[in-house]
Amino acid sequence: MSIWRDLYRGETEFDFMRYRRRFFVISAIAVGISLLSLTVRGLDGSVDFTGGAIVEAPNVSGEDVAGYRAGLSEIGQDGARVQIRTEPDGSETVIVQTEPLEVEERNELVATVAEVAGVDPNDTSIESVGPTFGTEITRRAIEALVIFLVVVTLFITWRFEWKMAVGALTALFHDLAITAGIYSIIGFEVTPSTVIAILTILGYSLYDTVVVFDKITENVHDLGTRHTFTEIANLSMNQVLMRSLNTSLTSLLPIGSLLFVGSYLLGAATLREFALALFIGIAAGTYSSIFVATPLLTEWKEREPQWQRMQRRVARRSGETVLTAAEVATAMAVEERSTGASPRAPKQRGRRR
Repeated sequence: MSIWRDLYRGETEFDFMRYRRRFFVISAIAVGISLLSLTVRGLDGSVDFTGGAIVEAPNVSGEDVAGYRAGLSEIGQDGARVQIRTEPDGSETVIVQTEPLEVEERNELVATVAEVAGVDPNDTSIESVGPTFGTEITRRAIEALVIFLVVVTLFITWRFEWKMAVGALTALFHDLAITAGIYSIIGFEVTPSTVIAILTILGYSLYDTVVVFDKITENVHDLGTRHTFTEIANLSMNQVLMRSLNTSLTSLLPIGSLLFVGSYLLGAATLREFALALFIGIAAGTYSSIFVATPLLTEWKEREPQWQRMQRRVARRSGETVLTAAEVATAMAVEERSTGASPRAPKQRGRRR
């Protein structure tokens, strides 16, 4: 149980920076697979993006997808998408989606679906959507994304520094790429609700990253003259680890309820489109804020002359052994509890060469 106590107190001693190269490889592979799938397979856009006609009817006959495809092939609609949805009351609804059709073709489609479903054509519903609607949604989403990224970059640069802004944007790109990649690989349909959810993801991902960066900035101010940036980054991440996990869990639990209970068990399909993207994106955002943004910043900062000098100074002071985050945190905690004074840098004796 000590691990849970340490988590809640921010006293864990995980050495995140030691394995940062491995995290980079894992993230690079995941993003590479996602981009490859997006390039080769693309995304399955809903009718709102592609345009077309959607026919819904009660599946009174109990016919399966193959039966509907056979009937649609007779009227030249072999490429139509057929889905049979089970409603909360146990009944079934067939949904047929096609490309944009002329009036006569739509009437023929409705008649065919009604015949196979065993219902009167008046019991069916048809919806026609032009591709311009999806084009407008895409354009506005891109505009919102660009404005968001510009504002975020300016704010983080003003509040922290531009290297932290680049690290945060890299984490955002990581989350967006993986979320879109999963949609592409599995074949989830992209709807306007998905676009809204993806834009919402950015806020969650950015929040976790900024929390870590704020703690790093605070510790650099207090410990920057005695410890390397790697030590400070490790200490900061351990201090805010439980806060990041709590934030993510309290978000994922209700979203998971919407996704698995509301959409799959209760049949509320409209919730699925929104909750699925949120669930994937927030999970990816939690990973990126811990294993991408901060390790990338650390890799970058340790190459600065001032932090390289600090590395050499700490190495000389500790006998060629740089203190780990665990040693820094433990020494500071022991000194503060024993003396009540402000924590100071731990000292180690080493043989001079």
